[in-house]
Amino acid sequence: MLRLAQPEKRVQFGHLPALNVGPDTASFSMRLYKTSGMNTNKLVQRARALYEEYPSPFRTLVVVTFIDHLGGALLFPFFALYITSKFDVGMTQVGLLFAAFSFSSFIGATIGGALADRIGRRSMLIFSLVSTSLSAVAMGLVESLEAFYLLALLVGIFTDTGGPARQAMVADLLPREQHAQGFGIIRVAFNLSATIGPAIGGFLASRSYLLLFLADAVISLISAFIVWRSLPETKPERPVDEVQESIGRTFKGYFTVLRDSPFMIFLFASILMGLVYMNMGTTLGVYLRDVHAIPESGYGYILSLNAFMVVLFQFWITRRIEGYPPMLMMAIGTLLYAIGFALYGFVSAYVLFLFAMVIITIGEMLVAPVSQAIVARFAPADMRGRYMAVFGFSFGIPFAIGPLMAGLILDNLDARILWWSAGAIGIAAVIIFLNLHRTAERITASGGIDEEGSGG
Repeated sequence: MLRLAQPEKRVQFGHLPALNVGPDTASFSMRLYKTSGMNTNKLVQRARALYEEYPSPFRTLVVVTFIDHLGGALLFPFFALYITSKFDVGMTQVGLLFAAFSFSSFIGATIGGALADRIGRRSMLIFSLVSTSLSAVAMGLVESLEAFYLLALLVGIFTDTGGPARQAMVADLLPREQHAQGFGIIRVAFNLSATIGPAIGGFLASRSYLLLFLADAVISLISAFIVWRSLPETKPERPVDEVQESIGRTFKGYFTVLRDSPFMIFLFASILMGLVYMNMGTTLGVYLRDVHAIPESGYGYILSLNAFMVVLFQFWITRRIEGYPPMLMMAIGTLLYAIGFALYGFVSAYVLFLFAMVIITIGEMLVAPVSQAIVARFAPADMRGRYMAVFGFSFGIPFAIGPLMAGLILDNLDARILWWSAGAIGIAAVIIFLNLHRTAERITASGGIDEEGSGG
């Protein structure tokens, strides 16, 4: 035992060996205890202050997001693995299935965005959650690929009606300067669930894929109940003297969105970016399994790393980039996407797969909250649902065509070409975002966004 030079006092704890404590050590321990207590109190105070910065309905929305996406995180990462193993098909067939689902999702999001502006965000969110629950059970019970294709068309229409409403709620509940932070917090909740979900999903999938679908269904119903019980309607009320627009005019409002040229350029760049990012939850798991013999659990750990980083660093990063031009942040984040995904075509060691995901995740933490804050800035308050619905095409279109294109490459060509192509497409998106950044003054003059900062 190492003894102190000048032992002054011996402290005995029951049967444990005696511990020599000199005056300097005792003094240091007391200072350390006080410092630790002060640091803990400061952390608690900061957490409480941060908690109180946001209104109660927004906090409820965060909780609902966490619970709901826990079910999605259980199921979605293993969707392609489930289809290829259950129906004994290749990634081309999986790509067709994703295309069918995404095509019908366009319809669902378009309807949901218009109705969120017309009848309210809360109603559409509840409808979407209940529909998701029923469809998850149906997908788990289907026994033929043909029936699965038909179900995918129906599921896409009903379950995506709530997406625009959820995003519009964030913009409704928070002031403009907190939009990026709000979307960042929603992402933290999303990824906190994704940190837990893939690991649990991998455990359930190793026993029965049906358990994944049933778990998702129950979680969606719980989320719907919380929304019904605790979340108020957030749709801005029209002035008393203003006539309510007809359903036809509500849907006709989409032409206003489509004529917003700066927004449509931003949307096109985001679609290219989405074509790169969609590989994470669709083709990456199959590629790692078939080319590098990485099991489902190994893929789950890679996704969990992504989610864990977002939980730890997303809010901190969002606050740090508030003063920077949002289009520049989009360009930098997309560049990291291009580098990270392209890396999968050059490396074969598992530790480098993890490193590639670290690069991708840093880009994701720049891009995701800023992009939604940009859309909220483009949209008038009474059209947020429709703008968010159209922005949904930035991942709907990539998920419609991306898995099919990727499947054709994986099934017929050198699989590494997929990742090299992802890098090239990412660079194209970077160029467009940089172009938007350079022409910010012209975009502002034409009624688009400004470049005051990423804060929304």
